[in-house]
Amino acid sequence: MIGAVSLALWRRWRFPYGERAPAEEALGAWSGYFLDPYICTNIRTHTMAEIPVAPQYKLGLALSGGSIKGFAHLGVLKYLDEVGLSPDIIAGTSAGSIMGAFYASGYAPDEIFEIFSNTGFMQMTRLTTSGGGLFSTTNFFRLLKNNLRYRRLEDLPLPMRIVATDLSAGEQHVFTEGPLARIILASSSVPILFCPVEIGGRDYVDGGLFRNFPVTVIREDCQRVIGMNLGPVQSEEIPKTIRAIASRSWELVFRQNTAPDREACDFLLETTEVTKYGMFEVSAASTLMQVGYELARRELTPLIAPIH
Repeated sequence: MIGAVSLALWRRWRFPYGERAPAEEALGAWSGYFLDPYICTNIRTHTMAEIPVAPQYKLGLALSGGSIKGFAHLGVLKYLDEVGLSPDIIAGTSAGSIMGAFYASGYAPDEIFEIFSNTGFMQMTRLTTSGGGLFSTTNFFRLLKNNLRYRRLEDLPLPMRIVATDLSAGEQHVFTEGPLARIILASSSVPILFCPVEIGGRDYVDGGLFRNFPVTVIREDCQRVIGMNLGPVQSEEIPKTIRAIASRSWELVFRQNTAPDREACDFLLETTEVTKYGMFEVSAASTLMQVGYELARRELTPLIAPIH
């Protein structure tokens, strides 16, 4: 009897707020209870779904498709290198997958420029009567294999995700692993112009059909995302040539799926300066790289300190 009274008095002294101890108040909005067999105190515990998870990467970089305009990506990368603002992950589509993959494999922007600026369209392709496209990309594939420092996407020192379109399924496919050169080739294979690329028994074409500006591919995993979009479209007179009409048509198609990705950017880089140049105008490579560099310098300089 004395022991029971003593225990009751001890509980009243120890837990003046009742059986649900002050510890619960300190823990705040925790959910679920467990019962302590000795002090009969309900304490709330979090479920895993309620615990916020910090993004895996501090800074992501999304590089859009854009054919020859992809040289502007190199200007952005060069500026980021100069200010010591290296991305922790890259997402790329089409031209963005090419420039992004070479950068992720350890090439400096100027080195990437040297590899591609001296190689014209007809040097990397040839007319074909089979395979589902007007041009074969065998030579381009050989150039990729001979120059890439890594064979597989998952082996890149800088993580990268590459977007292509699954032709049979009619949907985007985000590659995080697999044969790097073939994945880049698939992401860059504009339908009808170039033959589809087979990977793992499935045919893939240009990722721009569904996700030309792949910001949302990495958005949830990054604290901040810089996006370089080569697809702004402005009204202009288009010459009535097959090349000019084809180039303009693909620009319009690819631009339609960029709206949600533009909104998902923390820092959006785009300029109509890149629209002055044709789809395969390699002679504009140096100018385009400078356009990208100046754009990044102008738009990102005020944001360098907050990002760091």
